[in-house]
Amino acid sequence: MTNTFPDVSLSTERLVLRPLEDDDVPALTEMMNDELVVAWTPVPQPFTEDSARNWVTEEAPVERTAGRGLDLAVTEFLTQRLVGVIQLSKANWHVRATEMSYIIAPWARGEGYASEAALATAQWLLRDQKFERLELRTAADNTASQQVAQKIGCISEGVLRGACIARTRTEDGGWADLRTDYIVWSLLPEDLDGVGEQSDDSGGFTYSDWN
Repeated sequence: MTNTFPDVSLSTERLVLRPLEDDDVPALTEMMNDELVVAWTPVPQPFTEDSARNWVTEEAPVERTAGRGLDLAVTEFLTQRLVGVIQLSKANWHVRATEMSYIIAPWARGEGYASEAALATAQWLLRDQKFERLELRTAADNTASQQVAQKIGCISEGVLRGACIARTRTEDGGWADLRTDYIVWSLLPEDLDGVGEQSDDSGGFTYSDWN
């Protein structure tokens, strides 16, 4: 096997997961400037269209070809509208392990899209790509993201104390860093057995790194 993720597209009942494209830039820019995305992720602010275009055309392709990770746009099957992004990062090809993150657009939350996309990615990774471990890290107060991890069968392994920097609104309308804990979750191939249909979720934010 090569130490590079394939240029892949995945389909579920409602979604298509595919490589990021230039046409995603406007929706990607809007999504990354959402209040909850800013609060729970280290996404650079302000996140401009130039930032989105650089991610699509430069950062994501380099990460994949270098074998470090994979970024996938999550889109609605019927409308092709951008629902969110799934990211695999910190790939270790010797251990066959990687970390998964996800962001869901505000309009798409509460529809079960986060768990549907995350489960499809996990099944492809652990079954088709023969990976042995998938890891997620969620901020301690980010209950929506924790619910997604639980719904796809992840096991909570413990807490990394003070390891996460979230953001909170200040009185003047700006943002201030807020140190909190990470909850570490893992998913192994055997954990996928018996994982059924996913119920609605409110969307999650688990980006613990940025390209």
